[in-house]
Amino acid sequence: MQYRRFGKTNLRLSVFSLGTMRYLADFENAHQTIEQALALGINHLETARGYGKSEEYLGRALKAGLSVPRTKLHITTKISATADVDTMRRCIDESLERLQLDYLDCLGVHGLNTWQHLEWVQAKNGCMQAVEEAVADGRVRHVGFSTHGPLEVIQAAINTDLFEFVNLHYYYFFQRHAAAIQLAAEKDMGIFIISPADKGGRLYTPPQILKDLCQPYSPLELNYRFLLADHRITTLSIGPANPEELREPLQVADHDGELTSAEISAFWRLENHQKLALETDNCSQCYACLPCPENINIPEILRLRNLAVAYDMKDYGQYRYGMFENAGHWFPGMKGNRCTECGDCLPRCPEKLDIPALLSDTHQQLSGKAGRRLWG
Repeated sequence: MQYRRFGKTNLRLSVFSLGTMRYLADFENAHQTIEQALALGINHLETARGYGKSEEYLGRALKAGLSVPRTKLHITTKISATADVDTMRRCIDESLERLQLDYLDCLGVHGLNTWQHLEWVQAKNGCMQAVEEAVADGRVRHVGFSTHGPLEVIQAAINTDLFEFVNLHYYYFFQRHAAAIQLAAEKDMGIFIISPADKGGRLYTPPQILKDLCQPYSPLELNYRFLLADHRITTLSIGPANPEELREPLQVADHDGELTSAEISAFWRLENHQKLALETDNCSQCYACLPCPENINIPEILRLRNLAVAYDMKDYGQYRYGMFENAGHWFPGMKGNRCTECGDCLPRCPEKLDIPALLSDTHQQLSGKAGRRLWG
């Protein structure tokens, strides 16, 4: 296991962090998963108020005694932004009680996804007052935020200078947030990548064509190497459901150097294959098509289409597409069938894509409905 400085917090975190959203079958499973993570060198355990019994199970494990002393562990929990200070005070108290801790190494404002959330954290006498009180009395040592929001909100949150670290989505197959990574690095913030295996493409169950293109590496290994070769990034989340799911990903935990020529060749094959497979229907993810009058997240829908057409990543595409209209501010935007063919986006697309037709086709394919195919 390698370790990196977590930005201005000056904590040294393992390059993989244990995310605790999926180990919730029972306490024994949670305890064994935590112990296995520690045995493999992980020193950062990350949970959240909203993860079911995750805080409670982690607290029980800490109380029972782990193979690594508390002073050698770094523990983060996350609490959503609140509209008032009293609610945040109560939430901090409750999280510390469930975790059975006197202090948190890191507290993340969870899901800072919208402009309203940003207003709440910037409001005078708002929720950040409670966070600042907890820092002042030693119950919280470092403060950051997690986000599933759009790039512009992430950049604005970073520019408030209220935070020491950021948890965000960024992967080989989703590089939209590259500018946020750079801005956070310039401000010496710790950078934590959320769910690179699952949100990064369900890479633990890749389709055969993707496996073939990535040879001699697995798609999951290649994505991890894409991230670990970037030394602005401190740590990657790994969220196992049980101890066994830790072993395969952590085989790359010592491989954090520059990309090798063979790895670069694999990435070139992936990029070239996508261009050839999509031909004139390749969405470059420039986001010039937004805003859409119907609030359709056109670039994200067409990104899922890109991956499904080029790499047969339909399982991932259906998983993510199904979240539209079902996940609130965690995954905003309407589905492709909401397109009225108004044509507002067409003159703004540098590729001159037939966006309404592509949205319709993506909806038919990724919502599981039969229909005319454009994918060929």
